[in-house]
Amino acid sequence: MLVNDDPITGYEIDQRQRFMAMSTNIGERAQANFKRALQDPSVSERLKGILGQIIEANKGKTKAQILAIFEERKKQFALGLQKQAMESARASVFPALRKQALDELVEERLKMQEAKRLNVTASEEDVGRIVKSIAEKNKMTEAQFAQHLSSMGSDIEAMRARFRSTMSWNEVIKRKYGHQIAISERDVERMVSQGPAVDDQVELQIQRIVLPIAGKLAQKSVDARVAEAEAMRAKFSGCSSMAGLSGGIAGAKFEDLGTRKAGTLSEPTRSFLINAKDGEMVPPTVGSSGVELYAVCGRQVVKADEQKRTAALEELRQKEFELFAKRHLRSLRDEATCRFVADAGVTAAKDCNLRSAANKTTQ
Repeated sequence: MLVNDDPITGYEIDQRQRFMAMSTNIGERAQANFKRALQDPSVSERLKGILGQIIEANKGKTKAQILAIFEERKKQFALGLQKQAMESARASVFPALRKQALDELVEERLKMQEAKRLNVTASEEDVGRIVKSIAEKNKMTEAQFAQHLSSMGSDIEAMRARFRSTMSWNEVIKRKYGHQIAISERDVERMVSQGPAVDDQVELQIQRIVLPIAGKLAQKSVDARVAEAEAMRAKFSGCSSMAGLSGGIAGAKFEDLGTRKAGTLSEPTRSFLINAKDGEMVPPTVGSSGVELYAVCGRQVVKADEQKRTAALEELRQKEFELFAKRHLRSLRDEATCRFVADAGVTAAKDCNLRSAANKTTQ
């Protein structure tokens, strides 16, 4: 395949398939294949044959010497079975990985071409540091790690190419869109406040209207009060109007509850209020006092752990980063496709360019 005249070879696709296969359950499949091979009756017969060949070829040697030779041959035989088991496991997953491998290589070509255009290509030293770090985590030298990958059927260059592309692409997006990625303190506080482990750190300024249910708690009485509550909610225009809504409704009681920690509220009211916007009234709920209507008038994170805030900020930035990255890559693919179809004729190229322009407008 050609990507803007930059070729992708069959060898590269094969190597990328092999590298991607390492992250599947190929090891478990290979182990299962190896166990089945060992249980095959023919294995015992083959080992007997090997022993007979060794005895015949080493007449005059002691029993200990012959057994030592046989042990070495058994190891080689077992390694051969393991290799066959691995190849069989790899063959079972390869067809499904081919398209994924090709798509990934196409995207890498586009990413690297853009990185070269902007002169932000990752250096070999930077890539080498990541590979070295992975090798050290696996208690290997880089050479040993490369050999380990080779024994698994993959060239270490496939790993290096993926890292090189990812690092270069990150720099492309930072260069082009970094100034557009802006996360507000409000966004961070909202994310921290919505985390299940930090609800007690959120203080909500809330108001409530209670519509008591007289007599027995009958379904008809509950439905009537809920209908009244929904009518009041439809008229709600902000916390300043909350007190006035209760006027004219028999038994309705308005309360300014002030500031409450989210963790002190019961469900589902707590979740409704945490997820509501400031100045919003949530749907009515039935509580111990009757039908309740709550409104959120403000909130603050009172003691959010700095580590949680940092993590929330990073997560929000990453989401924005990935959004820009996805859009830009789609744009590059559209442009590359348009160059390719240009040879098909003026009309086809014109249509393609119109679609590409439409995509950019959508972005």
